[in-house]
Amino acid sequence: MTTAPSTTTDEAPQPATPAPSKSSWAPLRPLVLRLHFYAGVLVAPFLLVAAVTGLLYAASFQAEKVVYDHELTVPVGERKLPISEQVAAARKAHPEGTISAVRPSPEADATTRVMLSGVPGVDEGHALAVFVDPYTAKVRGSLEQYGSTGALPLRTWIDEFHRDLHLGESGRLYSELAASWLWVISAGGLVLWFSRRRALRKVRGTDGRRRTLGLHGSVGVWAAAGFFFLSATGLTWSAYAGANIDELRTSLGQATPSVSAAAGGEHAGHGSAAGQAGDAAHGVGLDKVLAAARAEGLGDPVEIVPPADANSAYVVKQVQRSWPEKQDAVAVDPAGGEVMDVVRFADYPVLAKLTRWGIDLHTGILFGLANQIVLMLLTLSLILLIVWGYRMWWQRGRGTAFGRPIPRGAWQQVPPQILVPLLAGVAVLGYFLPLFGIPLAAFLAVDILLGEIAHRRGRRSYGAGTPSR
Repeated sequence: MTTAPSTTTDEAPQPATPAPSKSSWAPLRPLVLRLHFYAGVLVAPFLLVAAVTGLLYAASFQAEKVVYDHELTVPVGERKLPISEQVAAARKAHPEGTISAVRPSPEADATTRVMLSGVPGVDEGHALAVFVDPYTAKVRGSLEQYGSTGALPLRTWIDEFHRDLHLGESGRLYSELAASWLWVISAGGLVLWFSRRRALRKVRGTDGRRRTLGLHGSVGVWAAAGFFFLSATGLTWSAYAGANIDELRTSLGQATPSVSAAAGGEHAGHGSAAGQAGDAAHGVGLDKVLAAARAEGLGDPVEIVPPADANSAYVVKQVQRSWPEKQDAVAVDPAGGEVMDVVRFADYPVLAKLTRWGIDLHTGILFGLANQIVLMLLTLSLILLIVWGYRMWWQRGRGTAFGRPIPRGAWQQVPPQILVPLLAGVAVLGYFLPLFGIPLAAFLAVDILLGEIAHRRGRRSYGAGTPSR
């Protein structure tokens, strides 16, 4: 099943021994085999990088706790200080930038994070997180932070490597390409494996290519469901397919809701004398804002976002991505401290909830350490499948060179009543998944061109039988 080609002699088209009765599957198998082979050869390097970096990312959550233990944890004291005092201590140590958010200590031994934006030397889109002891208001350090999960430098570096190879937006194409093709290669591998005779699926008592194929297929079958999941969830926040998915969700009324941060009404602009917009001391201040959110049932962990301007409200939102998810949010009037708007995670549309759960499961957050271990096993499986796939290709050349590819022209054997709907389905998928459709179209164009050149030279290989070994 999966990434690199699994092309054995018995897998190749064998017209010399016709089946007693033709099935609709018989003409499709050579086409699936050729697609699985070439997709594996061409996409496997991208999948290998995604798998290795994904493995590192799954391990980075636990590594982060060890590397940044001093900043993240404190000795448990008797009583936590008001959040305003903790923020004041952070601002005294780091007066630069503006406060973009505050995350009060969520556990007895955890520090409070005060996030500062616009700090010189901090990457755009990142924040400087100042870690404060909630019992003494002592600043225990500061680190650059990225994203809604609060990734610190180690995890941020691995995350960006996995997402875009540190190449920015253009680098995201690699991960979207891998996600767009992983499910295709996995599906092709499943079809090929289960269409083989049971005797040819054995691993025990075999050696050489048969053994490699057995390992490749057996592991691929067990891991296939995980690969489908990683592919689907990876696409939800990709550059192009992700935008199409968001547009579809919006059109179906399934977009993720957000709390309204507009203060409005007679209180608009009030309280500005107490602080500037974007300042945590704006209006009634953090302590009353947090108390108002607690009264609405928002338990830890929470994040407080100060008003963006004089006409905006405080926003307090839960940020727990582990099970059970806590994603409720409230807007609090900076003038009087009243709750102006509430959004409950329980009221999210179905697709919004599924998207949230899918992303958090994909990133290893939803079920914590157990989730991360499963992801590491999946990525290790993918790495092994790629290695075994290329090894089979090498063994097919009798260990001295890579074997010849599967012959072209397999599509000509597919009846029109099957081929036409198949092409229509592929065209629709290619539209919604551009990095599946565009590479596939390019491959077909090159393949047709090479076939025409071979035909003109008198070496046409359309409809060939078993490829030469």
